[in-house]
Amino acid sequence: MGPPSQVENENTSLDSGHARLHELGYKQELKRDLSVISNFAFSFSIISVLTGITTLYNTGLKFGGPVVLVYGWLIAGFFTMVVGLSMAEICSSYPTSGGLYYWSAKLAGPNWAPFASWLTGWFNIVGQWAVTTSIDFSLAQLLQVIILLGTGGRNGGGYEASKYVVIGFHGGILFIHAIINSLSITWLSLFGQFAAMWNIVGVFVLMILIPTVATEKASAKFVFTHFNTDNGDGITSKPYIFFLGLLMSQYTISGYDASAHMTEETKNADTNGPKGIISAIGISVVVGWGYILGITFAVTNIPYLLSSENDAGGYAIAEVFYQAFKSRYGNGVGGIICLGVVAVTIFFCGMSSVTSNSRMAYAFSRDGAMPLSSLWHKVNQQEVPMNAVWLSVVMSFCMALTSLGSLVAFQAMVSIATIGLYIAYALPIFLRVTLARKSFVPGPFNLGFFGVLVGWIAVLWVTTISVLFSLPVAYPITKDTLNYTPVAVGGLLILTVSSWILYARHWFRGPITNIDT
Repeated sequence: MGPPSQVENENTSLDSGHARLHELGYKQELKRDLSVISNFAFSFSIISVLTGITTLYNTGLKFGGPVVLVYGWLIAGFFTMVVGLSMAEICSSYPTSGGLYYWSAKLAGPNWAPFASWLTGWFNIVGQWAVTTSIDFSLAQLLQVIILLGTGGRNGGGYEASKYVVIGFHGGILFIHAIINSLSITWLSLFGQFAAMWNIVGVFVLMILIPTVATEKASAKFVFTHFNTDNGDGITSKPYIFFLGLLMSQYTISGYDASAHMTEETKNADTNGPKGIISAIGISVVVGWGYILGITFAVTNIPYLLSSENDAGGYAIAEVFYQAFKSRYGNGVGGIICLGVVAVTIFFCGMSSVTSNSRMAYAFSRDGAMPLSSLWHKVNQQEVPMNAVWLSVVMSFCMALTSLGSLVAFQAMVSIATIGLYIAYALPIFLRVTLARKSFVPGPFNLGFFGVLVGWIAVLWVTTISVLFSLPVAYPITKDTLNYTPVAVGGLLILTVSSWILYARHWFRGPITNIDT
């Protein structure tokens, strides 16, 4: 291959993200074709308020009800934006697909860089696998509920799929996501933008349609002031209940590190990557709040919605949709169609999650951190890390297999999706406000004087939610009611640190350049 032409050099020099990647010591191996809107679309599609709120609406209803749903969302949204602002500032300085683990290495300094990047990288990638697992498994469960309602509902003798059928759905969804993610980034960009538009339109349609169709509606007083303490799990303390109910909001507003992992494929990534992170969080908070309000105005009987004896088998939002249409038209077909809208949203959410996973695996293996790194780092003729794509879906399928043993084990695995991922978010921010407080060189997007203050608030928030979401969710505590989150996250920490001490410290040097400087 001959030297690049003068025209190619001129075009390359116009892109600040490409230039910055070169300064950081990496070749441009992925196709840099994403606009700021496309970058935003990937993060927005992974946050996917329809996915998270629909999936965990039961948790919000059970622990606190409307008050926690309405105000907890705003609280979690505010502090998530604080975390996002800190991440955006670091992303602007280091726009690489490695994202969080690369940031940790640069911010920790030469002595601590290998360990910091090893710890952050493994929490990030395992957290991402868990996110994909939870997204696609929730879609498999929703499909099961749609089939149940479509065949008459639980009270009408409808078909209830076994756990083996649900895991089959899960595997099929992952397979389709792998096929789509094997396409070029141009196609993925189009899918991502369509997904973002579907999310926004879907939210507005459902938040208006469901309470409009429902013949019985909740009062404004109920929506804005009712606090549900009847959780049936022996928890009576209102503050405790409120904190447990926050899980729905915090689980939903996560995954926005996708904008960082897509920076090597984004034009002018040192400015557009941060914009993607911030805009995805901000718009998600606004439209998500609207969705919560709209659906909650159609809630009139919390105990019935949470009961496994209702037509949807205890799936609260599915029952709300179904009963809203059934009460007005005599059948719930319209509600099933609305669930189909949500299912499409979750499908795109999982698709974008696999995209982000694969880019993280690609970057992490580029630096030799993963077993068989040379295999996962390969890109095909379309400049897509296809091996990393298939690795991501296989790992997510394996995680979901725990559901065949017990849902308790599966929930422990999925808990890594929230706590594990947020720990990965907090580690580079913590390093930025401590070891790198004076040495950090900001990029075009920066918080200036407020960078350190915002960073500390972000770290404290992640610490707080890590403790809160590890608390027991039912009393008395038994093997079936124990919250296994600290076991799962602690186990990941032990494995990561042990592997470092036993062998990785002898050879892993953190991010390594692949270009002659």
